Amino acid sequence: MSGPSSAPDRPRPRLGLFVVRYGLGGILVLAGFIVLAINPGGFGIDGFAMAVGSGLSVLMLNWLYRLGVQSDEERVEEEQARVYLAEHGRWPDDPPRQAPAVARELRRGPKRPA
Repeated sequence: MSGPSSAPDRPRPRLGLFVVRYGLGGILVLAGFIVLAINPGGFGIDGFAMAVGSGLSVLMLNWLYRLGVQSDEERVEEEQARVYLAEHGRWPDDPPRQAPAVARELRRGPKRPA
């Protein structure tokens, strides 16, 4: 069931997907800082670099994936707009064309009383 405020064409992201997408990278970055705080020398610096580097790479890969998916959606919308253009002779977001006589009247402006 979807409420009145939810968009009907886009499903809501699930909690598990959110945790994998952002939580995993965030936990790794946090673990790097914890390792550095526990052991500031030697292994702490190496553990910090490994954990933060892997966490940031997980976050970046998820961002790049979302960027690619968004590009695919825009491509589909563009193709639908081109099909509409081929059928109707105008883009879907353009205003409908007016008859030439009406367009001339609108360009002249309102009639003034004599």
